[in-house]
Amino acid sequence: MAASVRVDKWLWSVRIFKSRSISATACKSNHVHRDGKALKPSAGVEIGDRLEIKKNGYNYEIEVLKLIEKRVGAPIAVECYKDHTPAEELNKFESWFVGKASAEKRERGAGRPTKKERREITDFKYEVREEEDDDLD
Repeated sequence: MAASVRVDKWLWSVRIFKSRSISATACKSNHVHRDGKALKPSAGVEIGDRLEIKKNGYNYEIEVLKLIEKRVGAPIAVECYKDHTPAEELNKFESWFVGKASAEKRERGAGRPTKKERREITDFKYEVREEEDDDLD
């Protein structure tokens, strides 16, 4: 087994990214770091490396436990790294959704809203949003 594996290949093989090209693009966009330094897609990772990955608004921190070059199933992939991401990071968007109303519902059989009804709905939402902003001040 090799002493190191390309970072883009490893991230793809352990299912952090859906495709290798997405993994390489993340590396090129400085979304993958080791020891505070951005990694190029061709950079090697070794066992024990800690990687910081920015993905979908989250900052993941993972430690490399095993080196693999080929994509494997999810149960095997999970054994290849240890997730050190803080719980606050994983739950940071949860507070944004707390207390928010559920999606609007329309009576069954009522059909799509007319243009007039849609404008009334938009105006109502805008008024509610303004009231919430005023309450914050």
